[in-house]
Amino acid sequence: MLHPLIADPHATRHILKKFKLRAVKSLGQNFLIDPLVVEKIVAAAEISAGEDVLEIGPGIGTLTQGLLEAGANVTAVELDKKLPAVLKETLAGYKNFRLVEGDILKINLSELMPQKFKVAANLPYYITTQILLTLLEKKLPVTKIVTMVQKEVAERMTAAPGSKIYGALSLAVQFRSQPSIAFEVSPESFLPSPEVTSAVVVCDVRRPPEIDEEFFFKVVRTAFAQRRKTLLNSLACFGKEKLLASGIDVKRRAETLSLEEFAALCKFLKG
Repeated sequence: MLHPLIADPHATRHILKKFKLRAVKSLGQNFLIDPLVVEKIVAAAEISAGEDVLEIGPGIGTLTQGLLEAGANVTAVELDKKLPAVLKETLAGYKNFRLVEGDILKINLSELMPQKFKVAANLPYYITTQILLTLLEKKLPVTKIVTMVQKEVAERMTAAPGSKIYGALSLAVQFRSQPSIAFEVSPESFLPSPEVTSAVVVCDVRRPPEIDEEFFFKVVRTAFAQRRKTLLNSLACFGKEKLLASGIDVKRRAETLSLEEFAALCKFLKG
């Protein structure tokens, strides 16, 4: 470690005081002050020296520093206009760091990250799902996405068929990746402390099923919109006769169908 450790609570408080910063609630900001959590996120991302990593919302550079020390070439996208000046100082001397100011949802990611890369981020909780699904849906050359999210969201992302929390989000994430919860993070690891427990999720990106995606997710959303109904009733708009001939037990509910079963059903309904 050639630089002072930003994740140290005293260092974080010093930086916030020096630059007169406060966590902006509307941007979902909470500053990470646990060096062990930073180490575990970097380990979960399986960073190798020279790898390209996209970080979303670097803040004051806490996680960024851990990624840089691991040898990653980090491109960080920051929306808060106050923070570039802070990062210029906290990460001064790191030649493997590139800062891009802007909204991750509006930037052309294909141009920004044209080669194979990984994502590591402590995502704002109010926009977690939108950012994550954008990363997965754009068919970027991303191989792994490691994100810190609200624990309840992490559980929905990784839920298995039959679970009460298994739903459209589970299938949207699992359609293009294999998600798993790496570890939980307590509120005390942040400044200020959020009201919820967090969790770090690792999404290993994979090739999606060969199917009409738009139709697939239309069926999924329709099925889960009335999740207490049987498939025969919730998906009646796609044709009851087709449903009965599909080979799927139409008395089942949406929450019991696996990704593969939904894909097979969609292929039949589409055909």
